[in-house]
Amino acid sequence: MAIPPGSTAPPLSSRSPATTAARAGLSLRQREAVAGYLFATPVILGFILFTLGPILLSIFFSLTSYDIISTPRWVGWQNYVTLLGDGLFWQSIAVTTKAAVVGLPLGLALSLGLAMLLNQKIRAVSLWRTIYFLPSVVSGAAVAVLWLWILNPVFGIVNSLLRQVGLQPPDWLNNDATALWTLVVVSLWGVGGSIVIYLAGLQGIPTELYDAAKVDGATAWRRFIHVTLPMLSPVIFFNMVLGLIWQFQWFTEPYVMTQGGRDNTTLTFMLYLYRNAFSYFQMGYASAMAWIFFAIVLALTLVLFRSGTMWVYYEGERRR
Repeated sequence: MAIPPGSTAPPLSSRSPATTAARAGLSLRQREAVAGYLFATPVILGFILFTLGPILLSIFFSLTSYDIISTPRWVGWQNYVTLLGDGLFWQSIAVTTKAAVVGLPLGLALSLGLAMLLNQKIRAVSLWRTIYFLPSVVSGAAVAVLWLWILNPVFGIVNSLLRQVGLQPPDWLNNDATALWTLVVVSLWGVGGSIVIYLAGLQGIPTELYDAAKVDGATAWRRFIHVTLPMLSPVIFFNMVLGLIWQFQWFTEPYVMTQGGRDNTTLTFMLYLYRNAFSYFQMGYASAMAWIFFAIVLALTLVLFRSGTMWVYYEGERRR
């Protein structure tokens, strides 16, 4: 609305939520609370509409037979009972578990080793850190397509190099014995995020501890075991929790590179959930799978947190 000539607009303070509340006779604490809730309203609405709402709907859909087109039909616990007898469901859990048992320790060890190398005083260390971090910000689908070319059995660079030295390379992604482990190795391409977190933890370790260990005659290996690992244990624990959750959400490489593989040898849990939801349009069944997935990850995370009290060291924390 235009302001008439010769008049002035009311000051912004007189139109603010706090001023409106003051005119209503509220105390300072109440005015601050009103202003805070008003400013937080967009975030609260977004959480309700796009997070809490879908969560509650998925609980409802998991108890129904729903194919997107027709009206959901209430079936109670039938989806969960059916899952218990679904062979592909159990195979997807087995494939995901095998990949996590191998991939999680490999990812933690590789990222820690690279972080320690990048923590050294070497020339152009910032450039090397950037190079190792870049793959983690590249689209997972693009990386998967790149590895499809690298591992191509006919003209891929890996098989070409192996033939040059007289070896007969396998068909990495179509061989039941190598397909899953090939995908696990490919997934290590994105350890750059963990490297950055490890670097922050390494640079937070007091140098006085290493100096004292050197004075006592500790070798580099003993300094790593008795200084680096204990001081870095909270960071290792953090990366372990995130890595565990990521391993059970593993989807991109199996979907793009093998589509589950022959005989479903690379059928991960999330890939099977995706098939049920968007290939078979069994949204109720997929929702039940999602909640079982939530229960599994929650249970494993709680076990990790419980075990963390025995090996994670927090500086300044008093042990009982």
